[in-house]
Amino acid sequence: MSNTIKVTLIKSTNARLKTHKACVRGLGLRRINHTVEVIDTPENRGMINKVHYLLKVD
Repeated sequence: MSNTIKVTLIKSTNARLKTHKACVRGLGLRRINHTVEVIDTPENRGMINKVHYLLKVD
């Protein structure tokens, strides 16, 4: 099984840049306190790094 990263949205995407909102949606996060597991790939790492201030990563 591939390695996964657990990501939780902890801040709102309201009044954020359009590209940052797109990264949050691309990770599969829909609402505050929503947690998803994403596969640990360079693409997902890049999206996480871009919006790190909105997320909690486990």
